[in-house]
Amino acid sequence: MKKNRVFSLVTVALIVTTFCVDAQKLPYITVNREGVKQLIVDEKPFIFLSGELHNSTASNLRYLSPRMKDLKERYLNSVIATVSWELFEPREGEYDYALVKGIIDQARENDMKLILIWFGTWKNTWSTYAPEWVKTNIKRFPRMQIKNGINSGALSAFGENTRKADAKAFAELMRYIREYDAKEQTVLMMQVENETGLLGTSRDRSNIAEAAFKEQVPVTLIEYLKQNKLNLTSEMKNMLQLTGNKLTGTWREVFGYGADEVFSAWYVSQYVEDIILAGKAEYAIPMYVNAWLDGSFSKDLVPNYPSGGPVSKMFDVWRAGAPSIDLYGADVYLDDFKKVCDQYTQQGNPLFLPELAPSVRQAAYVYYALGRNAMCFAPFAVDGFNSETAAVVARSYQSLKGFLPFFSQHCGKDRNIGLLYTGREEEICQLGNYRIQVHYNQQRNENEYRSESGGLILQTDKDEFFICGFGMQLSFYPVSEKSDMQIEFLLHEEGSFDDGVWHSERRMNGDELSIRMMTPSIRKVKFHIYK
Repeated sequence: MKKNRVFSLVTVALIVTTFCVDAQKLPYITVNREGVKQLIVDEKPFIFLSGELHNSTASNLRYLSPRMKDLKERYLNSVIATVSWELFEPREGEYDYALVKGIIDQARENDMKLILIWFGTWKNTWSTYAPEWVKTNIKRFPRMQIKNGINSGALSAFGENTRKADAKAFAELMRYIREYDAKEQTVLMMQVENETGLLGTSRDRSNIAEAAFKEQVPVTLIEYLKQNKLNLTSEMKNMLQLTGNKLTGTWREVFGYGADEVFSAWYVSQYVEDIILAGKAEYAIPMYVNAWLDGSFSKDLVPNYPSGGPVSKMFDVWRAGAPSIDLYGADVYLDDFKKVCDQYTQQGNPLFLPELAPSVRQAAYVYYALGRNAMCFAPFAVDGFNSETAAVVARSYQSLKGFLPFFSQHCGKDRNIGLLYTGREEEICQLGNYRIQVHYNQQRNENEYRSESGGLILQTDKDEFFICGFGMQLSFYPVSEKSDMQIEFLLHEEGSFDDGVWHSERRMNGDELSIRMMTPSIRKVKFHIYK
């Protein structure tokens, strides 16, 4: 009787624990009352002030440990780390959970959240992270062919066995994360694959791919284009117009010059969709894909980037082929940062930057990105920054980390703007009834570890603003052109935030009344407009 009673109590405890975990709401993406898409964690908005580790940093826990501690001291609230198929399933059907558990444990120890990248079939278009038992069986797991009959180092999107094996492994990973982390919610999002697409060719030239290219465009894609014709990207509209908007026929007949890339995007996106569906069936946290960007910003007709990847001009194809993707991330190594942000906020996609060039420029870019309501900002190889670069970026992160909980509660499409020096010393912007003149004082110099000027402005009330950034001077004026309208300060404070709570450090007045910010800092200002 005693044994049975103990067993019953344990059983009840397990049931209660399972119920509590299941009842806890998973991280999810929603639109706030001001029209901004946000990640919600524990019923509060969360913004990733993050960094992506080197590809191999998380492959060994002893190697990872001191680097995680260092990143915490550099004011990150999260880290993007990798989980590779080859280490998770070294032998078919045998899974090694120790590394995943260790990564999660180290994040918890350092009070940071995680995004995990699944290096499965694709990593920068190639398949270097596939297990040995996949790589060595080309007949079972076919390769993408740049030329017919010549295998490449990339697994083919037409390989059904590969797709099933990848999906099975990813599902097992998500099952383990659910069981180990659903209550703590350390892992908030997953990146599925990495920089998918094809290099060296515009489409797979294997026999099975060649046969598929000669077939009619799938009905699912055609129907999506019809139903969303008013909201298609400009590049997709142009493709269709040049073929007479003929929404039936072969790939070449429908998409003309873009046929190869659209064809590749369709089959790659459908492959990724199956991986995501398998993972979400186990643990349905938000999942995204990332893109190796088009350096020509859609000007080049022939791709000099991975063909078929989720570049912005392929959004329509990816949305049709992989509707379970929550958002599209941009890996930014291009100089025109503002243009990248424009492209990756099309069609309601939230700005999500999981991999940016390891550079001092990120000290300024982070302010601009947040001003554009970025959900994630993460320089690449953050664990490998030299001390000078690390210090420059850390100063910006330090000014922002405590501010983010406050910002995420007040941000909106017309409530905040990003500021960034891009060659013009003067810029005029507007928020509410105020015209704001920005004078930028700092140009980038990588050799001297100096970033260009950057900042953001958040309007919290009709006449109240918070300003973050450095290397700039700001002046506020009434939007009204009436000559008798005047403006004066009611409040000008310099201070900081601690977990969303403002702490004034000094009241600015007299000779220091002008808004001049040379080093990363935050100001709170309030104005009065009168006749």
